Amino acid sequence: MYRLQSLAARSLIAGALDQCSPLTLTSLTGVRHKSQGPSVEKCGQMRFLTAEAKAAAGRLEGKLREKTLTLDTLNPQVKAVEYAVRGPIVIKAGEIERYLEEGGTKPFSEVIKANIGDAHAMGQQPITFLRQVVALCTFPELMDSPSFPEDAKWRARRILQGCGGHSLGSYSASPGVECIRKDIAAYIEQRDEGVPSDWENIYLTTGASDGIMTILRLLVSGKDSSRTGVMIPIPQYPLYSAAISEMDAVQVNYYLDEDNCWALDINELYRAYQAAKLHCQPRVICIINPGNPTGQVQSKKCIEEVLHFAYEENLFVMSDEVYQDNVYTPDCQFHSFKKVLYEMGPEYFNSVELASFHSTSKGYTGECGFRGGYMEVINMDPEVKAQMVKLLSVRLCPPLAGQAAMDVIVNPPQPDEHSYKQFRQEKSSVLGALADKAKLTEQILNAVPGIKCNPVQGAMYAFPRIFIPPKAVEEAKALGMQPDMFYCLRLLEETGICVVPGSGFGQKDGTYHFRMTILPSIEKLKVLLGKVRDFHIRFLKEYSALE
Repeated sequence: MYRLQSLAARSLIAGALDQCSPLTLTSLTGVRHKSQGPSVEKCGQMRFLTAEAKAAAGRLEGKLREKTLTLDTLNPQVKAVEYAVRGPIVIKAGEIERYLEEGGTKPFSEVIKANIGDAHAMGQQPITFLRQVVALCTFPELMDSPSFPEDAKWRARRILQGCGGHSLGSYSASPGVECIRKDIAAYIEQRDEGVPSDWENIYLTTGASDGIMTILRLLVSGKDSSRTGVMIPIPQYPLYSAAISEMDAVQVNYYLDEDNCWALDINELYRAYQAAKLHCQPRVICIINPGNPTGQVQSKKCIEEVLHFAYEENLFVMSDEVYQDNVYTPDCQFHSFKKVLYEMGPEYFNSVELASFHSTSKGYTGECGFRGGYMEVINMDPEVKAQMVKLLSVRLCPPLAGQAAMDVIVNPPQPDEHSYKQFRQEKSSVLGALADKAKLTEQILNAVPGIKCNPVQGAMYAFPRIFIPPKAVEEAKALGMQPDMFYCLRLLEETGICVVPGSGFGQKDGTYHFRMTILPSIEKLKVLLGKVRDFHIRFLKEYSALE
């Protein structure tokens, strides 16, 4: 049959075949069949090949049919989506990297990507115990190896017992593997010092982003002035603005107080809410704590005020807590929104709808690629919860390897177990190094004229404010770009440092920032910060001289 197709195709291209009927199988194969006409299969072949021939002829004449999907027919909500963390700056950085690899020359030898919180890409080593458990789950034959400790094997066996066919290659229930959900509930109770957690309120997700998108899909509805308003902090993580654009909801900005270490001001919440009510229906407030990109850790008093505000205005609360292990300033402490809500009393705890999110990607593990995460959802209407489970069922289940990784984070080695000492040392080493790098970043940037950086209390980013001279602002606008985008492009092209302009996260008018991760090694971070310092001083001199 393949030879037959090849012969027919050659004949078509030569122009020998214009229709199906004159050609018989006898003429091509030399074998006489009882049927005097071409077979149905043969006619189908010929129609297909004729279509190919016509398409080829159309290409030769420069006439192609119009595409169904074009920018004009594309979903307009997709066109509205922006995601600065992987935006134009990063694309340009990739082009420069390829140029250097091909032997091109620049004033630098490598591109340092400080644009994204990808710990392992920056050289952070995996936590041994986590990888051991996931390896055992993936390849159970390793259970017989003496190289793996018994506490890792015990966890792997337990996880596999909960998987269909005792295999990580199976689907799980849509909310996740039951024993892992129970481990997460136990972890939350321990973290929150006894606040109860029901495992049936726990849902495994494909990273925290998947859970955030799921909750927003449930909340977004309405048209015109009844459209759902989503309150988000500014600066914000661009997932939120991108999701709001994609779902055609209304973005309601509330500004964090830069002069007060990016604290959340309750008066600003009321201002934003009242202004938004004129053109939409605010239904949800999102909080990122510790903050991304701002690195602040919100106080317990601040969290109480937010929850009281949500209670009064009947808002659903989404608490993004993926950096809960990343707290560096000694006088700061992570407080979960759920624990604070519980301590405010049953009137609040039994009524405020709250979804909180965690992930394998941050913390001390930095396991971004596993795409593991979970959300805990409390006080959701039972009928709505059934709809959410239906929505989760559409995507079948989160990756099983990510679920296993999440289990290790919430169920790490205990003091009486073999792996505890090594695990504790590795965890402390990662968090200690991040604390040192947070302090170093703040100190070096604040020593540069025209740069001001708030303390990096938590998370893994600095979001310094930069002074851009008026002449540079004018040049950027003449080029059709934001001034901080112009600044970051110049920084990349002259130093090889890739950071993200503050305009991609949102900022007050007239202020300019960039976000950089503190994840590179101490040695590389010092190089990065030194280059930023030297560039900024040159930049100021260049454009101040034009004043």
